[in-house]
Amino acid sequence: MADSSNNHPKTLNFNVGVLGHVDSGKTSLARALSSTASTAAFDKNPQSRERGITLDLGFSSFNTDLPEQLREDPGGHGYDNLQFTLVDCPGHASLIRTIIGGAQIIDLMMLVVDVVKGIQTQTAECLLIGELTCPRMVVILNKTDLLPPNKRQTAIDKMTKRLHKTLENTRFKDCPVIALSAKPGGPEAPETEEPHGVPELIELLKSQTYLPHRDPGGALLMAVDHCFSIRGQGTVMTGTILQGALAVNDTVEIPALKVTKKVKSVQMFRRPVAGAMQGDRVGVCVTQFDPKLLERGVLCTPGSLHTLHAAIISVRKIGYFKGSLATRAKFHITVGHETVMARVTFFGLPPGETHQTSTTDPQLPTSDPHASEPSLRPLDTPFSFDREYFHQDEYVIGQREAGGAGQDPEQWALLEFEHPVTCPTLCLVIGSKLDTDIHANVCRLAFQGRLLEGFEEKSYSETTLLRLRIYKTKHKEGQVERVTDDYTVIGRNLFKKETNLQLFVGLKVTLSTGEEGVIEGGFGQSGKFKIRVPESGCGVLGIPLQDPLEVALVPGKVCTLFI
Repeated sequence: MADSSNNHPKTLNFNVGVLGHVDSGKTSLARALSSTASTAAFDKNPQSRERGITLDLGFSSFNTDLPEQLREDPGGHGYDNLQFTLVDCPGHASLIRTIIGGAQIIDLMMLVVDVVKGIQTQTAECLLIGELTCPRMVVILNKTDLLPPNKRQTAIDKMTKRLHKTLENTRFKDCPVIALSAKPGGPEAPETEEPHGVPELIELLKSQTYLPHRDPGGALLMAVDHCFSIRGQGTVMTGTILQGALAVNDTVEIPALKVTKKVKSVQMFRRPVAGAMQGDRVGVCVTQFDPKLLERGVLCTPGSLHTLHAAIISVRKIGYFKGSLATRAKFHITVGHETVMARVTFFGLPPGETHQTSTTDPQLPTSDPHASEPSLRPLDTPFSFDREYFHQDEYVIGQREAGGAGQDPEQWALLEFEHPVTCPTLCLVIGSKLDTDIHANVCRLAFQGRLLEGFEEKSYSETTLLRLRIYKTKHKEGQVERVTDDYTVIGRNLFKKETNLQLFVGLKVTLSTGEEGVIEGGFGQSGKFKIRVPESGCGVLGIPLQDPLEVALVPGKVCTLFI
């Protein structure tokens, strides 16, 4: 969003994520590209400087002329220039939570690859996160200065070919690859050493820029990544507006703290503006707020976000994850800018039932030519409390055709968080096994989906969760104790005395002699039950009881909640 004054041109903000394996040169590349540094940019974290890796999201920017394709776009007529906001995401394996948080606010992804080492573990995970969150990508082959000059182009061509082979079954098939050296000579080289290939990269980025969907309507949702105080001014929260708009004098809520504040001023890279909208990176100044209370979180329209103790999500397993997805297992759940542990229960449609599922991500541009691999498409699977669902011991894998194509059946999951989370509905959810050995060459991202329903009450399991009708089938056997009339028998040893027999009334049973009956209810207080055999021919009086007579519960619905 532009400054409301006439002193500044109207600028389109375009968020570019810089992702890749640790020490691939992401921060050096962002530094080479940037002309304006934001408050959290370029490894200002002391630990980050000491270890030589990015520990938190760093933001910086540079401005260019509006590219031709945006000038010709009817939606781009109101803009005068283009601002690239670079989001430098960490590559260290243990910091994947931060990567996921950053990836949800980017319009284009730059995957930085060490041209000497190629695809590494975190490179692959960054690529996977990009597939889940971003429609377009550019691959950067960095550190070309480390290649022998006489073999440099051959090595670059070979690595480019390998990368295209790796990406051929992803959304980023045929994405552009460019080679450069962001910091010739490495970290110890003098600052006077000029980077190679950066002007060509800027032109490539301009050619890949599109007009992101920006909607100022709806409630405000801003992802806050940094919070600090300015003497005499107040507290500044910097971040990216994910939806809605923000203006000076607006009242905003910090939902994690349950406090509201009035916006004193708004800045975009140190330039005062009257307001901002979806996609803009801004600094918001408020008064009488301790910055130590909030390092990362969200800012929103008062009352628009809710704190959840549990949630129902659509779910799809990530194909690269080799472990099982078992009910009752715990996963790291990343939702919004939070990552918490949650216990997961999987459920699906009853056997034989199906309905049409939309597997197209509504947030992706319809003009994007690259189709994602099926297991990576965020689901928009309809959910309703009015229908019954089938309990699953684990996530069900669908039939795969030759070549790996195919789709898993529609499935959902109940997430029960160890700690409450604050997030919007329909947001992206990623489940991971972040406790896996960080040195193991395995994918830790397990599943993804969208948040469909949330439970705000702490006692949700005793109240609103009862609306969720999940059942499982069970086979039980007992004995006939005696016959009371032509159509009624008394059974035993099928239920315990404390069992609520009302759950089983109306269910079918079969006798070992072939007759079928229906459970009418309990008999006494010891777990015995009454069976009615409506079509027993000459009646059940003739059934000999000198031999044990078995009664079996026909497999069917035996529970409306989890067993």
